[in-house]
Amino acid sequence: MHRYLILLLALLQSYCVLAVGGHQLNLAGQWSVQLDPEDVGAKNGWTNRSFTTPIKLPGTTDDAGLGTANSLTPALTKPQLSHLTRKHRYVGAAWYSKELFIPKGWAGKEMILKLERIIWESNVWVDGVEIPQKQHSLIGSHEFDLSSFLKAGKKHRLTIRIDNRKKLAISVDDMAHAYTDHTQIMWNGMIGSMYIEAMDRVHIKQVITFPILTAKCVDLKVVLSNKTQRNTNSTLRVRTRFKGESKYLPTIEKEVLLAPGDSTIQLSYDLGANIRSWSEFSPNLYDVEVVCRSNEGVNVMSTSFGMRELSREGTVMKINGQPLFLRGTLECSIFPLTGHPPMDKAGWKKVFLTAKEWGLNHLRFHSWCPPEAAFAVADEMGFYLQVELPIWENNAGKDDAVLRFLYEEADKMIRQYGNHPSFCFWSMGNELSGDFDTLNALVKKLKEKDKRHLYTATSFTFQQGHGIVGEPFDDFLITQWTAKGWVRGQGVFNSEPPVFNKNYSASLDGVSIPVVTHEIGQYAVYPNLAEIKKYTGVLKPLNFIAVAEDLKRKGLLHKAKAYTMSSGKLAAILYKEELERALKTPGISGYQLLDLHDFPGQGTALVGLLDAFWDSKNILSAAEFRQFCAPVVPLLQFSKAVYTNDEVFEGILDISNYGVAALSDQLVEWSMKDGTKTVAKGHFQTVVGQGYNGNVGRFEVPLQAIQQAKKLTVHINLKGTSYENHWNIWVYPNENQIDFADVSYTRELDEALRLLQAGKKVLLNPDWKKITGIEGKFVPVFWSPVHFPKQAGTMGLLCDPKHPVFADFPTEGHTDWQWWDLQIKSTTMLMDQIKGGETLVEMIDNFANNRKLASLFEGTVGNGKLMVASFDLTTDLDQRPVAKQMLQSILTYMKSSKFGPKVIENPEVLQKILQYKELQEKAAPGAIY
Repeated sequence: MHRYLILLLALLQSYCVLAVGGHQLNLAGQWSVQLDPEDVGAKNGWTNRSFTTPIKLPGTTDDAGLGTANSLTPALTKPQLSHLTRKHRYVGAAWYSKELFIPKGWAGKEMILKLERIIWESNVWVDGVEIPQKQHSLIGSHEFDLSSFLKAGKKHRLTIRIDNRKKLAISVDDMAHAYTDHTQIMWNGMIGSMYIEAMDRVHIKQVITFPILTAKCVDLKVVLSNKTQRNTNSTLRVRTRFKGESKYLPTIEKEVLLAPGDSTIQLSYDLGANIRSWSEFSPNLYDVEVVCRSNEGVNVMSTSFGMRELSREGTVMKINGQPLFLRGTLECSIFPLTGHPPMDKAGWKKVFLTAKEWGLNHLRFHSWCPPEAAFAVADEMGFYLQVELPIWENNAGKDDAVLRFLYEEADKMIRQYGNHPSFCFWSMGNELSGDFDTLNALVKKLKEKDKRHLYTATSFTFQQGHGIVGEPFDDFLITQWTAKGWVRGQGVFNSEPPVFNKNYSASLDGVSIPVVTHEIGQYAVYPNLAEIKKYTGVLKPLNFIAVAEDLKRKGLLHKAKAYTMSSGKLAAILYKEELERALKTPGISGYQLLDLHDFPGQGTALVGLLDAFWDSKNILSAAEFRQFCAPVVPLLQFSKAVYTNDEVFEGILDISNYGVAALSDQLVEWSMKDGTKTVAKGHFQTVVGQGYNGNVGRFEVPLQAIQQAKKLTVHINLKGTSYENHWNIWVYPNENQIDFADVSYTRELDEALRLLQAGKKVLLNPDWKKITGIEGKFVPVFWSPVHFPKQAGTMGLLCDPKHPVFADFPTEGHTDWQWWDLQIKSTTMLMDQIKGGETLVEMIDNFANNRKLASLFEGTVGNGKLMVASFDLTTDLDQRPVAKQMLQSILTYMKSSKFGPKVIENPEVLQKILQYKELQEKAAPGAIY
């Protein structure tokens, strides 16, 4: 008997899908599949047959190894550097088939097929008969009514055709993240939940929650479906409870007479005096249960919601009446093992836990909408999400078919995700240009339909006359600049000397709504080649492998780790100032980083301190990052990074407090340290209100006691809390005397060669404006040297801080603010052809070129010893303490017995390296576009 039971179960598994909870047939499991690149399936009778190739669903053809196998080899060219490479690629129609058995108890039920997420288009057949409901969606479930086609107690064949080819013009070069190969891939298949749900002829179709915080109630809109073709009496029972607790609040009941079709019943549920609000600090959730009783049966639907209210007061964004500042980064569907987003909560927990560990409270979903699981985890962890319609287009609003699609997608987003309290902000798309009247009409329509979110017409735009003050129905403005100037460091950090007492207030003049800064950062970090081994899924990192092979050919592979760490340290320094400058600006209500983690597409844009797997690159710790990315951040205003010891350091303290409450009678401690040695310290008491607190204290430190060149660190901490921050400054002796002694200084190569012939020590400092090479820059590659090739593509410096040439010039092995003047007033030398000598200050080249670059180089030529510096060591030294200090440190080294450089085997190449060029202007910040 036992053996026959096993055989029966095996037979059932071969063609049946077992019921889940009595109301669903779970369709997950083994299917068969046939690719149809020539679109012959319907003509050839594929609508009612099994195929020979098995496939496991949920899943994709990439998972199954179906499609065209990759034949590319690693190379520093497109397409290898454009994005990660699919091991198997298929874009076209594919047919999926499975037999199933409908339970006998489903007679008279309404049966709906629900497929959680598909790319673009799906058609369904039952036993070869087509369901007349072709579906198109990139962000919502595909649903089909099979009630007229399935029979209870019968076996049927279910056939699904999925076409993942581009159906509408939603983006240029397929870069919108709802449909792209740059981050997720254009997968074919079905991911997420997939089932047939059986419902009574009278059932609950939808429960929509509208929390009203001030009234301490939740308004409910219950949509009921009556398929009986007659008026039907029903009873609605509603109760709610705090999520995780068993006790319900009082139940309310309502008798309703339902006409055939859909009916909407509106109710208000009083939550009592002691409501629990939802925010990042208290992500409290409620469950509401709605029960519908009728002659057709008992139907139950539950949903969760959070009591939160988003608003704005002038230029201040608020949640639950308290000031809100968004500390955000982008999530562009970057999941390099699967090529698609996780569809379960476990897959999203790492994302949100990591983001929280690094101090964030906000994620922006660039040109796509995440699945249900992402919202559910964000609800539980208190994250504020910005979702977008699946569009990134220059002709937005001009194509009627696209516009209809966007309205349909918006309706799906409201219906499927609208109850989630984490669904806070809604943008119509990324960097949209086109017909703003049409876009504004879309915003107006959505705001009238669903007031639970704050809206904006676009996440920035390059279109003239837009994106600088906000559109008519915008609740907030996402932008890089306004009519008055930049609001992010891209336009500032390379063109203005480093100062730390500026904000963007002048740029916000005339802007009357809250501003969120758009995609700040984008500072490229050199590829972490140790990451290659992580790619065990459907994508192959040919871009990383190509870089590794190129470095190996050029004898530079041993430097790869140092390149990553040094470029990463520079990126971290710039990200810190980006975030702090935004925090110092009243009227800015948040920032959206691009990015905390790497973006593997658009030319391999490795702009993160974390990699594409949300793992740290160990450039700096999460705790260090939280010093300037947290609910409460101590901020310091000071005028510059470099001082001489005849000056006084003046610090003005600001405190950004977007924490849970004001800090009354807060003790603030400050100190200035030389390593572990305290140079000066002090403290004061202050009241720290919620929001931005400017000029809450100040202190001064005379610097005359600093007799040697030093890097000092200024520390601020709020006593009794975990909130602290620090900044580096550099102090040089004012009375430095430049003594060349036996070192010959020249700006001309010919003269240098004559002096070297005579056995002299020569400091060759050519005019940086006249020699060939790469434009000297402080900031690294913006975004990607492949995506934006019109930029000076260096990634910061690399040096050995223990080398004696830096004995009087304190430095780390990477770029910091004290290098700004030297790097701006320089031309980077291309050193690939040099044999011998030694580079003392190496400029890291971008990964698409991997050239040997230098701005300070030494070598022996004949009987002479040569130092070549391609940054300015001669102009206005009395006003340029960094250049003066660097010159002194170089000379001290050259005059010492330690100056014994390696022989340059081919000094004639110096003629090519230092040849003259026509004078060129520095590139403007926006020139890369």
